[in-house]
Amino acid sequence: MIEAPIEALNETERAEALDGLPDWDYDEARDAIRRNIVFTDFAEAFGFMTQVALIAEKADHHPEWTNVWNRVEVLLTTHDAGGLSHRDVELAEAIDGILGD
Repeated sequence: MIEAPIEALNETERAEALDGLPDWDYDEARDAIRRNIVFTDFAEAFGFMTQVALIAEKADHHPEWTNVWNRVEVLLTTHDAGGLSHRDVELAEAIDGILGD
């Protein structure tokens, strides 16, 4: 079975997606979304990253992220699509769900 290529969101789709993700910022240069999250401590930040990693692995869609002590910065874009896609929106929604947003 051949899967259809993943396509970047068009301008209208992107605007609708961003409206539904108020805690995420649009990175125009990368056609990506990013979110900075601050936790109580490293253990809480690492626990969050572990939860996201399990979801990302199952979806075969992995974030770009950094972690410094209690802070995690997440950037989502779909390299195969050349920009923001529905896969990024779905992962952002799952991340928001983990955070209780």
